[in-house]
Amino acid sequence: MAKTLFEQNGGAYTQQGDYLLPDIKLPEQPEYEIGVWGQRRRRYLKEHHRVLYYNMLTQFRLYPHLADIEQQAQNMFDSLVDELLEQEGISEQLKAKNQMLWVQQMNNIRSIATEIVNTEFIYV
Repeated sequence: MAKTLFEQNGGAYTQQGDYLLPDIKLPEQPEYEIGVWGQRRRRYLKEHHRVLYYNMLTQFRLYPHLADIEQQAQNMFDSLVDELLEQEGISEQLKAKNQMLWVQQMNNIRSIATEIVNTEFIYV
């Protein structure tokens, strides 16, 4: 029996019942830490830019992209929260003095920072 093109290029088959299945496996990929920002970006791409999402996924570019977005978005979020805390004058003294007011202001600042990060990194 003549070799197939797959076998000529170094491929091999495994017999499963009556069928010969090619021995194919994906190349090894590094593990990426994908947090909340990366998951939001993935969901946005999958729902609103399907072609781009599947192109990135099949070309093994999606998870490096998501990891990069995660890192940049988290850095921006942390720096925005710090800047807003300084601008608003919120400190640990306020936390000790009036906890409920501190929680309200912190939630407000985190909400503002989240919206800015979403606009800059996630929904573009």
